Amino acid sequence: MPFARLTDPGYLLALAVIFLFALPLHELAHAWVAERLGDSTPRRYGRVTLNPMAHLDPIGALMLVLAGFGWARPVPVNPLYLRYGPRVGMALVGGAGPLMNLLLAGLGIIAYRTALEVWTVPSGIVLQFLGAWIFINIGLAVFNMIPLPPLDGYRVLQGLLPPDLAYAYARLEAYGPLLLLLFLVLDRQLGLLGSVLQPFYTLAFRLMHL
Repeated sequence: MPFARLTDPGYLLALAVIFLFALPLHELAHAWVAERLGDSTPRRYGRVTLNPMAHLDPIGALMLVLAGFGWARPVPVNPLYLRYGPRVGMALVGGAGPLMNLLLAGLGIIAYRTALEVWTVPSGIVLQFLGAWIFINIGLAVFNMIPLPPLDGYRVLQGLLPPDLAYAYARLEAYGPLLLLLFLVLDRQLGLLGSVLQPFYTLAFRLMHL
């Protein structure tokens, strides 16, 4: 999302609601699934909560403001306690956060279409807010599914790979922050994430205006 959007009241409102609800719900989904799978670690660390301060990551929050995608503080999980084994269990935990963002985007699409049908002249700020809510949540879901540590997509892919490949892939974890930084630098030059996001944004726009 470009800096210019920071002058739109609806976009700023959406960012505030994202900080207060969407990011906490993303992390709460991780914590809730981990707990359902047998790991009490997230609850011991106070992460089974909607309190935004329990989940806030300053750098991830800054990225959300500047770029329209970001991350929260990872939920601590002990893979050894998870049902179905560490790899599959962590894949389920990892996929829960992006799935929550897609659910929130879907609810936003329903609200957007309802606003168009109910109001003869929908409020501009309401449509701005709902549009920003939809696209930011999609951006969060897709960004977090990039298969690089420490993002959720890394855990999901680990669970899908055969054990020998998953073990080799796990060696990337030590270089996770560096790889993510490198990806973000390349993305600035090549627009990699934008290319991935575009089909999702196009689909969302079509659903919003059916």
